Amino acid sequence: MTKRKWDILPKSKRDSFVKELITFFEQERNEKLGIIAGEEILDFFLQNIGEDIYNKGVEDCKELLKKGFEDLEIDLDTMMK
Repeated sequence: MTKRKWDILPKSKRDSFVKELITFFEQERNEKLGIIAGEEILDFFLQNIGEDIYNKGVEDCKELLKKGFEDLEIDLDTMMK
């Protein structure tokens, strides 16, 4: 099977999310959702917003690193005699 760009989840995690989607649709919308439909919905979201979520995570990481380096620079400056 060819791995698609948005296939980023391990099978166990993917199966868990599909089950959660099925449960959500049953409890919140009173709609019966099968496994295939659940997988298609998950694929839709991963394909359409997965990259944006990933990019946001990278941006957050960059900001955290930037702040950490600024703090480190301040600490090093205070150590200079």
